[in-house]
Amino acid sequence: MYEAVHARPDGESTVARMARTAAEYGYDGIVVRNHGDQRATYDPAEISDDTGVDVVSGVEVRTDDRSRASGLVGNHRSRSTIVAVHGGTVGINRFAVEQPAVDVLAHPMADDGDFNHVMAKAAAENGVRLEFSLHRVLHTTGGRRVRTVQSLRKLRELVEHYDAPFVVSADPTSHLEMRAPRDLVAVGETIGFDADQIETGLTEWQRLARRNRERQSDSFVDPGVRIEDE
Repeated sequence: MYEAVHARPDGESTVARMARTAAEYGYDGIVVRNHGDQRATYDPAEISDDTGVDVVSGVEVRTDDRSRASGLVGNHRSRSTIVAVHGGTVGINRFAVEQPAVDVLAHPMADDGDFNHVMAKAAAENGVRLEFSLHRVLHTTGGRRVRTVQSLRKLRELVEHYDAPFVVSADPTSHLEMRAPRDLVAVGETIGFDADQIETGLTEWQRLARRNRERQSDSFVDPGVRIEDE
């Protein structure tokens, strides 16, 4: 299972510190999903060798302009293993689920964002993973937490109905915000998810990384078609 993190300068902890904590908590890897204007400088191979945790280069495109979002996704697609779009607004949510080049629509229900059946169907058709972010469940209280739980339940119903792909994350910005997979399972069960859903969502980051790395390799032509060395 993998966790998707924001590291310094987009968070408080370095990539190396995040990876060490991930190893302690039993994760197999982390996806570094810094926003595009807050790129981290790190050596994935060196950190992986030191910690035993797979470090996946990612990016979370953040803009409210659909045209700019399209350009940013195109620019990052060839440079990042996983490309996510920072969701929350109706316009950006709709843009992201309509783009096969987008891997993940991050926290589509954030900032009181709306997500409906049309978007869920588009996400399923285009293979865009929808993120169940548990960040606000873990770090807010009172009415804000109640609204977050309600939003996640609505998103879960849409995902289940349209069989849309999904990922799960605590969306940590510090190693102190990371939670072990068993803790996220417990949180998920408390708010209406089952253990398999949480574990599947954490594992989906790994599947995405494996698939995209294969596609970025020199031998890849099309799905199922590879150039073999002579």
